[in-house]
Amino acid sequence: MSVTEAAATLREVAETSNAWPFEEAKKIVARLKKKPKDEVIFETGYGPSGLPHIGTFGEVARTTMVRTAFRILTEDKIPTRLLAFSDDMDGMRKVPENVPNREALFDHLHKPLTRVPDPFGTHESFGHHNNAMLRRFLDTFGFDYEFASATDYYTSGKFDAILLRAAERYQALMDIMLPTLGEERQATYSCFLPISPSTGRVLYVPMKDVNPKKGTVTFTDEDGTDVTLDVRGGRPKLQWKPDFGMRWAALHVDFEMFGKDHQTNQHIYDKICAILGGTPPEHYVYELFLDAEGQKI
Repeated sequence: MSVTEAAATLREVAETSNAWPFEEAKKIVARLKKKPKDEVIFETGYGPSGLPHIGTFGEVARTTMVRTAFRILTEDKIPTRLLAFSDDMDGMRKVPENVPNREALFDHLHKPLTRVPDPFGTHESFGHHNNAMLRRFLDTFGFDYEFASATDYYTSGKFDAILLRAAERYQALMDIMLPTLGEERQATYSCFLPISPSTGRVLYVPMKDVNPKKGTVTFTDEDGTDVTLDVRGGRPKLQWKPDFGMRWAALHVDFEMFGKDHQTNQHIYDKICAILGGTPPEHYVYELFLDAEGQKI
């Protein structure tokens, strides 16, 4: 049997398989029939506030299974990419217990993880250190992936066009988000999180103005002064739910799975993606790995 014949036979078997990776891959095949693309984008997300763990492995491994199933079904004729995306612009909300020199980190609470000094003293920042641990972790298992950094994508301008669109459609985004929040949170909520020019912290403050023509946001900084920032270049970032949908639209993601804890937010992510001009990806929801106390890792 030739290589071509073997591939065709494998594809025929895959088309009749009801194993979950093939079922998910078939959804992507059907998606491409409606809207053809030159390549298919798979994405996984990682929060680099701590080290990668079994949950990280599970998400990348499962996504790789679907990617492999898709390649079999399409006989590898459509290029695929797997982006391992790190949310390393998120503010550090607490100082981890298991790092050296903890005391030195308290002054950097709420700063983006890539602006927090590395307590291990080996990398440019704490975020860079944990990103390196993620890459080493994934490389150990031989995963085929591309690492993507939120800091890089925001500050390099890769997200500029979609952020300008978010400013243009700000009210539509708020109309999605506000009904999901309590009354107190609604009063201070904004889809944009500015990074304070005076303290360097990620601020959870309401916007006094969002100017779609100029592409700017205005807010009251921690020192009490009103500040106007361009939405481009990583000056503000998006709240995590809008950020989720924004990435799908900006990167043209075709498939992303997530844990059960995200399931109730799926429709929010999808709506945000659509408002920003994207087509929501195919999804798969998996059960969480739990620790000894029955809590998610």
